Amino acid sequence: MSRKLRLVARLDIKSQCLVKGIQYEGLRKLGNPHTFAKTYYDQGIDEILYLDTVASLYGRNNLQDILLKTTEDIFIPITVGGGLRSVEDVGAVLKAGGDKAAINTAALQNPRLLGEIAHAFGSQCVVLSVQAKRHQQGWEAYYDNGREHSGKDALEWIRQAESLGVGEILVTSVDQEGRQKGMDKELIAAVRQATSLPMIAAGGVGQWEDIASAAHLGAEAVAVGSVLHYQKATVPSLKQQLISCGVEVRPWDI
Repeated sequence: MSRKLRLVARLDIKSQCLVKGIQYEGLRKLGNPHTFAKTYYDQGIDEILYLDTVASLYGRNNLQDILLKTTEDIFIPITVGGGLRSVEDVGAVLKAGGDKAAINTAALQNPRLLGEIAHAFGSQCVVLSVQAKRHQQGWEAYYDNGREHSGKDALEWIRQAESLGVGEILVTSVDQEGRQKGMDKELIAAVRQATSLPMIAAGGVGQWEDIASAAHLGAEAVAVGSVLHYQKATVPSLKQQLISCGVEVRPWDI
């Protein structure tokens, strides 16, 4: 492959604790998110993705303290999502150490916000987060951890967001999220056809073959959660297996 796939460690946060569920439900507490993030960093993960799972409840993102701790000893790109509703909110997480901001709910409610953030901080830091759920012949964009309908076709929404200035797409299959039974390949392929923007594919990774499939379908990055959190694989083992099937990855040293 001509580009090197990025592996992204996805960490869902609730009240300063790392949690994981299935299709965003039944969240299980796993421990200190910084401990997990540092482990993945030491193993050679390429990026960290922090998502505040209760941001909608509180109406704001609560990850600043975690970010400040993370940037003390982790030196890779960090994307932050959940509860970011304004240019000021994004500025706060960038100031705390985030490199990119993932926007979902607020963008669906006010698409112009994407352009405002891109104008203030640059397109490279604006990530459109799409929680896609199968609906009839396609996918609908959801919000509030895959519980609320937006009424928007996910692919049309991605095209619109690209025109507004976003720099990257994070697309999560709500149907597959947390199940570890494979990613939604049709969704990944459809998103690749809908946009030329870099894509982080998420939802359903259960083994390295799932990551390889996403890469071959055009994803520039794959977000991995459960298989790392539950120690079913390590970052080096995933990268070694990906190399064995012809997927180029970034180097690591452990």
